[in-house]
Amino acid sequence: MSHEYESNPLIDRLPPHLKQFIKPQNYNLYSPINQAVWRYVMRKNISYLSTVAHKMYLKGLELTGISIDTIPNMYGMNRILKEIGWAAVAVDGFIPPNAFMEFQAYKVLVIASDIRQLEHIEYTPAPDIIHEAAGHAPIIANPDYAEYLRRFGEIGSKAILSAHDNAIYEAVRKLSILKESTSSSEEELVQAENEVNQLQAEKVELSEMAQIRNLHWWTVEYGLIGTPENPKIYGAGLLSSIGESKWCLSESVKKIPYSVKAAQTEFDITKPQPQLFVTPDFSYLMEVLEEFANTMALRTGGWRGLQKLIDSKKIGTIELNTGLQISGKFIQLIKDEDNNVVFFKTEGPTALASREKELIGHGIARYSNGFSSPIGKLKGINLAIEDMGPRDLKAYNFYDGKRISFEYESGITVEGLNITGLRNINGKLILILFEDCTVMYKGEILHSPEDGSFDMAVGSSIISAFAGSADFLSFENLYNVSNYNTHQAVKSKATLKLEGLYQRIRELRNGNKELIEDELLELLNTLKVEFPNDWLLTLELFELAYTKQHQKLISTTRLYLDYHIEYQPKIAHLITDGIKIVNETH
Repeated sequence: MSHEYESNPLIDRLPPHLKQFIKPQNYNLYSPINQAVWRYVMRKNISYLSTVAHKMYLKGLELTGISIDTIPNMYGMNRILKEIGWAAVAVDGFIPPNAFMEFQAYKVLVIASDIRQLEHIEYTPAPDIIHEAAGHAPIIANPDYAEYLRRFGEIGSKAILSAHDNAIYEAVRKLSILKESTSSSEEELVQAENEVNQLQAEKVELSEMAQIRNLHWWTVEYGLIGTPENPKIYGAGLLSSIGESKWCLSESVKKIPYSVKAAQTEFDITKPQPQLFVTPDFSYLMEVLEEFANTMALRTGGWRGLQKLIDSKKIGTIELNTGLQISGKFIQLIKDEDNNVVFFKTEGPTALASREKELIGHGIARYSNGFSSPIGKLKGINLAIEDMGPRDLKAYNFYDGKRISFEYESGITVEGLNITGLRNINGKLILILFEDCTVMYKGEILHSPEDGSFDMAVGSSIISAFAGSADFLSFENLYNVSNYNTHQAVKSKATLKLEGLYQRIRELRNGNKELIEDELLELLNTLKVEFPNDWLLTLELFELAYTKQHQKLISTTRLYLDYHIEYQPKIAHLITDGIKIVNETH
C-alpha cells in the first residue's frame, strides 16, 4: 500500500501500527458523477438539517472547511482542522475497531475517502467521505464533543475484543465493499450477506469491544441531543443519511434517554434504527463513558480481565499491582479457590514494561517464545515480595548470586539461582531473574532449567487488563491490515461518456464554458436515449436552466423529471426534494 500522503505534526506523532492504514486520498479519482452525488447530498442536508441538527452543524461545516459544492480535499481540511487541534487521514473503508479508536485518541479523524455510488445516494453501509467528512467533522468543532471523542478513543482502544468480534469485522468490511462495488455479482452479495447474518445470529456474550462499539453507535454515529420530546441530530450516521435523518425524527422511532444501558443495545447496520438515544448535552456523554469504563478490565483487572485477553487471541496487556506490565498473546491462567490469578502464560513475542515504557532488555528479542510467571503472596510470610525492602529480602534469603527456594500460598514452588532483581522508579522490586530454575504446581512442571533462564514477575494481583501493548513500540504490528481491499472497477465506455456529460454541466455551472440552450437540449436527448435511468444529471440540467432562465430547457427538463417521478417511484422523493431545493435557492 502506498504511503505517499501529506503529513502534519498530529499525523507525524501517530505510531507506525496506525500509519500503515493511511492511504493517499487520490483526489483525481473522484469522477464528475461522484462530485454531483456529494453536491446533491450536501445541498439536501443543508436545506433540511439547518432546522433539525445540532446548532454546531452549519457552523462546523464552515469551521472545518467543508464545501457544499465540492468533495473536500483532505489536505485543505487539515489546514483548517489544525486550528481546533485535530487532523484527518484517508483510509480504505473499515479498519480494525481498536485501530479506529486509537486514531481518535490521537485526535485524528479517520476518513474513508471513497464515496457512495449514485444508486446508494441515501445511505450506504460502507464508510464513505460523505459520512466521515460531512458527518463527523462538523460536530468536533464543539470543544465538549471533541474532548468526548478523544476520551472515547483512549478508552475504546483499550477495550478487549473477542474472536467473534474480529470475524464480524472482516465479514462486514467485505460486505460493505461488495455493496459499493459496481462489479459485484449477485452471488457474491448473497454469500457475503449470509455470512454477516450468520455471525450476527450467533448468541455470544457481548465483549468489551462489542459494548463500546454499541456506545459509539448510539452516540457518535446515531446520537440525538436535547430531550426525547424535542431532539436534535448530532450523530454522523444521521447527518450523512438523507433518508434516515428524516426517518429518525418521526414517531416511528422510539426516543430513549441516553444511559449506560445503551452498551447492551445492539444494532443492525443494514437497516434503519427502531430506537435512538437522546443525551441532554455533550458533557453527559462523558459521564456515561466513565461509568462504562469502570466496568472494563482496564480498571478491574483480575482473572476475568485476563480470561478476556486469552479469549481474544490478540496482543493484550496485564498490569500487576507493582506497575509491571506484560504484553503479548495470553494463553493460560491458573487461579486459586478465591479466584485470584496465581500463574499466567503468553506465547510468542512478549514484552515487559513499566509506565507504558518497555524495560530495557526485556522486549520481544528476549521473550520471543513467550513469558510465564507465578504471582501472589509467599506462604507463611505476611509481607508481599514487592513490599520487601533490602533488609526484608535478606531476612528471607533473597540474595543475588545465591540459590533460593520458596513457595507461594497457591502451592506453586520456585527453586533456582537468584541472579538479580529489577526495580521500578520507586525502588520497589518488580522482576527477579533466575538461572537453573524449576517452577512447579501440583506436580506439574511449569518451567524447567532446560527452558532457559527464568524471569519472575513480582506482584500479588492483576489490577488492569487491556487490548494492545503497554509500549506501542514493543511490537512491529499490533493490527493486521485486511487482505480484502476496496474494488476499483474498470469503467465501461458508456460510464466514461456519462461522466463526460456530468463534467460538461459542472463546467457550465462554474462558468467555465458558454451555455448554449440548443446544445443542452441535445444533451438531454442523449440522456433519454442512452442513459434512461439517470435522473441526477437531468436535475442538474433543470437547475442550470432555472439559473439562466432558459424557459424551453426548464419546461423540457421538468417534464422529464416528472416522467422519472412516475416511472421510478423508489427515487421519486429524491427528485421531488431536488426540485424543491432548486425552487428555494433560485
